[in-house]
Amino acid sequence: MRWYGGVLLAVATTAIAACTGSQLPEATLTNAVDTVTLGALAGAPLQTPAAFDITTGFPVRTDQTSSFDFVYTFDGQGRHVLVPLQALGLGSNNTANPGLQIVPETFAGITSAPQNGYDSADTLVIHVGDVIAARSRVACYLSVPQYAKFQILAFDDSAKTMQMQTLSDTNCGYRGLAPGIPTS
Repeated sequence: MRWYGGVLLAVATTAIAACTGSQLPEATLTNAVDTVTLGALAGAPLQTPAAFDITTGFPVRTDQTSSFDFVYTFDGQGRHVLVPLQALGLGSNNTANPGLQIVPETFAGITSAPQNGYDSADTLVIHVGDVIAARSRVACYLSVPQYAKFQILAFDDSAKTMQMQTLSDTNCGYRGLAPGIPTS
C-alpha cells in the first residue's frame, strides 16, 4: 500500500508542476523591433495592409486574410483609430478577443505584457508618440493569446497611412516584450 501512495504522490506532484508557467516549452523565436506601415481601412490603396496580426508580427491585407487582431482607420470624426476584432463585429464569444491599451511606459520600458486592462470592444483613438500594449486572438496551440507592443511614429494624412514601431512575442505562452528570446 505504501508503494501506491508514493506513486500517487509522484503523479500528483508531476501534474501540479506541469500546470505551472515554468513548464512552457523553451522559447525559440527571437523578439525583434520592427517598423511597419498600415494604410487606413477606408481610403488607403488596397495594396497597403490595413490590419496587423500579432501572432505573426506582420501587417496583413484584409482582402487576403481574416487572421488579424486589429485594423487602422479613421473614425466618424476623422481621428486616427485602431479597431480590434470585436469592435468590428468579428470577435468570438468562446475565446479571448484581441485587445488594446495605451500604457504610460516608454516603448523600451515595456518588457512584459500587462496581465489586464485590454479593451476589446471599442476603438482606440491614437496619437503620435502613444505606446500601446496589445493582446492577440487565441491562435497558438496552448489556447492562449500572444502579446505585442507598439509605438505610433507618424501619420501621413494625404496617403492615409500610419507608421508604427512594433515588437510581437510570437512564442506561444510567453509575455516577454523585450528584444531577444523571451524567458517568461
